Amino acid sequence: MTELQRESLRNVVIISSAGAGKTSLAEALLFATGTVPHLGSIAQGTTVSDFEPEELHRRSSVSTSLLRCSWNHRTINLVDPPGALDLLGEAFMTLGAVDGVVLVFSASSGIRSELMRVWAQVTVLGLPCLLFINEMDKDGSSLDGIAATCYRDLGMMPLPMSLPFGSGAQLEGVLDLIQESLVTSRKEIPTVQQLPIPRDMKTSVEEARKRIQEGAAECDDRLLEQYLASGELTREDVISGLRLGVQAGTVVPLYCGSAIKNIGIVPLLNGIVDFLPSPMDRTLRVPLKGLHPGRGETVSRRAVQEDPFSGIVFKTLIDPFVGRLSYVRVLSGILRADSTVFNSSRSSKEKTGHLYTVLGKKHVVVPLAGAGDIVAIGKLKETQTGDTLCDEHDPICYPKTALPRPVLSFAIEPKSSADIEKISLGLHKLIEEDPTLEFSRHADTKEMVLSGMGQLHIDLALEKLRRKYSAEVVLHMPKIPYRETIRATAQAQGKYKKQTGGHGQFGDCWLELAPLSRGEGFKFENRVVGGAIPRNFIPAVEKGVLDAMQHGSLAGYPIVDCRVAVYDGSYHAVDSSEMAFKIAASMGFKKALESAHAILLEPIMSVEVEAPADHIGGVIGDLNARRGRILHVEAKGQTEQITALVPMAEMLTYATALNSLTAGRGSYAMEDSRYDEVPHELAVRIIETNKVSIHAAVH
Repeated sequence: MTELQRESLRNVVIISSAGAGKTSLAEALLFATGTVPHLGSIAQGTTVSDFEPEELHRRSSVSTSLLRCSWNHRTINLVDPPGALDLLGEAFMTLGAVDGVVLVFSASSGIRSELMRVWAQVTVLGLPCLLFINEMDKDGSSLDGIAATCYRDLGMMPLPMSLPFGSGAQLEGVLDLIQESLVTSRKEIPTVQQLPIPRDMKTSVEEARKRIQEGAAECDDRLLEQYLASGELTREDVISGLRLGVQAGTVVPLYCGSAIKNIGIVPLLNGIVDFLPSPMDRTLRVPLKGLHPGRGETVSRRAVQEDPFSGIVFKTLIDPFVGRLSYVRVLSGILRADSTVFNSSRSSKEKTGHLYTVLGKKHVVVPLAGAGDIVAIGKLKETQTGDTLCDEHDPICYPKTALPRPVLSFAIEPKSSADIEKISLGLHKLIEEDPTLEFSRHADTKEMVLSGMGQLHIDLALEKLRRKYSAEVVLHMPKIPYRETIRATAQAQGKYKKQTGGHGQFGDCWLELAPLSRGEGFKFENRVVGGAIPRNFIPAVEKGVLDAMQHGSLAGYPIVDCRVAVYDGSYHAVDSSEMAFKIAASMGFKKALESAHAILLEPIMSVEVEAPADHIGGVIGDLNARRGRILHVEAKGQTEQITALVPMAEMLTYATALNSLTAGRGSYAMEDSRYDEVPHELAVRIIETNKVSIHAAVH
């Protein structure tokens, strides 16, 4: 790729909440550029971007897709991730692979929490942004209202670049404030008509253009002097000034229209090529930073072919029939097909197969990809999403994107024993595609547990598991890994004696149980003196205690935070054995446990909840009702963050409750904190329920 080609490249991600029209806008961009002959429809399942069976069924994006088109001699790589809150990990991964963002709002539904969370990451990364207000053909749409919402929820004041011509169902086109024309179009053909500004709109257009010129002048001292002197800037100067402002993050151009009606698309395309940076623009200003995997020192790269090759994998697709495809942003140098690259994230070599440019599910083979481009690589064996690929002789490892942690878990059981292997294999493949999924086998409850970002996320994973790997599962709430502990010190003798002719079995030990502080686990002490128990049998005593601790006396849960000391006993020179002392220790532990005042413990989660300030009272009240303890509340712009400790048992269905409390604008994350005592009344119910379950299992 030549320097001119790199300069003409735009890598852009389209971000929105679910249902705001992001995929419809992507289709309109493809149609307006002549990339596709017809305007795709989500309702009819004819979009280029959504092609997975789950997407066609749900009429909503569930996976990131790549779209390639050209406009005004510029190549545009559009990245279209899903917008649903449960699938935010996809959007987060794409942000590290692009140079600019198009943020899509629905004129009718406003800004939801998922969009605010992505916007926060956009600002951290310093990505330039354009706004597109979709669905201006719906009644009640208002640019002024959207601008006020942006300022309130996102902390920015966008600068309108186009104005609607007509309102609601009578929307006919947009007024392009840069080109000073009325742009009309039809959904049947990609061409547009550029007409003079209607006379009755000239005053409002002039006022809007004045704001644009002032905005451009403020981005460049030279332009500011020129504007103050003459009161006017040329179109070229306006574009030049706004380009500086957009790339510095001080200006956010706003466009409007209707994606499904193909209205307002051309001004947006012009904005993408005029204002958003090329790969060279970004890295020549601020080179990319990474670590040398061997020396640990910081190294940098630029988006030029003279630098050593490096790239990041931001999406993995695995199909049982097609195989594995890795979407790669080439950050520096040149990537060639059928070459050897180094995976610095895993310290392994990879042989690249074919390279492809991608348009939805269509792939075109290319021999190489230069710095700044986005391509797919076929059949990488070990590389996963987030990994760095580079030149083995000049290695670099880029930091991985921090992804949101799963918040909802289900225990899964195979519908048939034949599905066990397929489930494990399939879920591990799905996690390679989507790292925000987690799958584990819980050591305490013996359950297979699948965790995701929400109900939709889990449902999609199981649909793909069934379609791709022919494995079906049954879901149920995971068991809570309760524990038991003791409050009092207790002593007891464990004596095992068995005589069956010939050598018998004899083991005798005295044990003392004592409580430990919460979280200390288990400690074993040998206080035997005078050889009452030979030293070679002491390990068998400890093993017997550990075995007995796996099943407590209250509800059969493991016992923790307990110190056990063996302080006396006796042995038989012939009949004593390790097995005999192991059994004796188990008997002694169980007997001592009867008078040690056992109690039930439950896992407590550290929970962080973000919610709009006007919903915070309801969220705090709900957490209190869930036996939560609020630690602190912190204001963060238009939202507030609550930190609390809440029992795990109360958080199993919290995702649904939070959505209801905050109208879908709240989010939360949680992690293990500690174990605390279960309140007495609740402990009684848990113990009784567990006894019933054990009785039913036995009979």
